[in-house]
Amino acid sequence: MSAMITVVRYLSADLHPFQLAFFRAFFGFLVFTPFFIQQGLAPLRTKRLGLHGFRAILHSTSVILFFYGLTMTPLAKAISIQFSAPLFASVLAIFLLGESLRFGRIAALSVGFIGTLVVLRPGIVAIEIGTIALLVAAAMWGSAIIIIKSLARTESSTTMTIYSTLLMSPITLIFAIPVWQHPDLGQIILLLIVGALASAGHLALATAMKLAEVTALTPVEFTKLIWVAIFGFLLFGEIPDWGVWVGGALIFAATTYMSLRERQLNGKN
Repeated sequence: MSAMITVVRYLSADLHPFQLAFFRAFFGFLVFTPFFIQQGLAPLRTKRLGLHGFRAILHSTSVILFFYGLTMTPLAKAISIQFSAPLFASVLAIFLLGESLRFGRIAALSVGFIGTLVVLRPGIVAIEIGTIALLVAAAMWGSAIIIIKSLARTESSTTMTIYSTLLMSPITLIFAIPVWQHPDLGQIILLLIVGALASAGHLALATAMKLAEVTALTPVEFTKLIWVAIFGFLLFGEIPDWGVWVGGALIFAATTYMSLRERQLNGKN
């Protein structure tokens, strides 16, 4: 996923982020052609099409806003802001799913919020439109995470990822048409790579959610910051400041604590 984000950032110098969001979904769906050749339409069998559609709307909004914010924000900072998605998911779970508001969760959410403030540093660093777009994208992705966890109980990883890319294509196309420009051959090749990396990443994520506890998965998310920091430095000369590392670490610590706490409580139940 870090590699995909880096290629998107490179392409955004010449192509509009709305168009990049469409190609990410469209070429991401084409990657699954071998599945249809081998299995026919079996991967499309589902009894939860409505939930797949709602997830696609949230995911499309998240991708469009994230790609837009990415065009004007250093890679490492963008990923640090994206780390707040599980915090949004936790807050939504309290209000939408009626999950209890325990002291540990309040403390973790507070630490995560402080981490986000350290990354953003409002009043010290200007809050630009790109930053706001990234925050809203994180909220949308946090909402999608709740749906993915629900879908993972009954749907295969392949089915979830195929429906995501299939339904995202027409949604993102609506936004891409007004800013459309024809990519050249080199850009098409890179766009194919973006689609392949995105589908591979989300297929791996869906599989991980089916096979492992969130407790084991959350710490791995932090490696995104390391990867994009390396890519950002090598390709764009970006050097993350202290706020990105400290704030990202606080957000990571908060989300990891919540995962560990939920595991302990579920074990008692």
